[in-house]
Amino acid sequence: MSPGHRCLITGAAGFIGSYLTELLLAEGQEVFGTIHRRHHGLTHLSDGRHLVPCDLRERRQVAAAFEQARPAVVYHLAAQSLPLVSWERPAATFRANALGTLNVLQVARELTPDAVIVVAGSSAEYGSLAPEAVPVHENAPLLATSPYGISKVAADLLAGLFARAYGLHTVCARPFFVTGPGKTGDVCSDIARGIAAVERGRQRTLRVGNLEAVRDFLDVRDAVRALRLLADKGGRGEAYNICSGQGRKISGVLSALLSMAVEPVPVVQDEQRLRPLDEPVVIGDNSRLRALGWQPEIALDETLSDVLAYWRALASETPSPKRRAGSAVRP
Repeated sequence: MSPGHRCLITGAAGFIGSYLTELLLAEGQEVFGTIHRRHHGLTHLSDGRHLVPCDLRERRQVAAAFEQARPAVVYHLAAQSLPLVSWERPAATFRANALGTLNVLQVARELTPDAVIVVAGSSAEYGSLAPEAVPVHENAPLLATSPYGISKVAADLLAGLFARAYGLHTVCARPFFVTGPGKTGDVCSDIARGIAAVERGRQRTLRVGNLEAVRDFLDVRDAVRALRLLADKGGRGEAYNICSGQGRKISGVLSALLSMAVEPVPVVQDEQRLRPLDEPVVIGDNSRLRALGWQPEIALDETLSDVLAYWRALASETPSPKRRAGSAVRP
């Protein structure tokens, strides 16, 4: 993909989408991004970014976005991406993730059949892994253990089907635990946000969930480089793990962030933060992605430091509650 190509990113305002947008703009790409908000028509920004209001569940809106963009590359990132929410709203999760992907693929086949379409799956597709299956390879069975994971399996299989049946150049990316400054709703950001709140006197304790789980964390800046590479070199109909290939216990993430705190932070385990099913170990095999020339560049401790700095900056924007001398701060 040469500079000046037109790209379409679904979910451009999301965490990964926003970082990918900045990367592509820095390369000189023209970026169209769908956003799930109401605007008056197409919004054109001076930096080469176009924002297109679009509900991916509505095929006509998807077609309108493709007609505006006429992309050479599509990065399909938009999704309901929270496993916990998927237990509460499974039907809505499937409409967003499976039906949304189907609409993208059908419209691409009709309007931009030569485009490369990078479809974002998830490590949640693999489900609970036996010790001998770790690190998990792309050829492993897809045995998701949440409605979210199953919806991503459906999206993944649809991408493969359209490649085989119609020759569409789809590539399925399976990101693992992508984190970084600006992320919300994951364990790294929850811990860092809590530490920043304690430091500012906004709460007394840091509440945490399962600390025994082992996860494969990857900095978002490394993840978007991988997505960009897959648009150029990803095999038609192939799947690629986007991961560090290294596991880190949640308790280790907690310890690392606590070591960066400027004052003691009391920690309390909160049962409400536990999931109905929580895979004990999830680590990916990234050899297929590395074979394309990619490797992670940002160490997890550097990522955690950046995440904590992000939440500290946000916390400093609002005055801390007043403390009386000798009094405890209320939560």
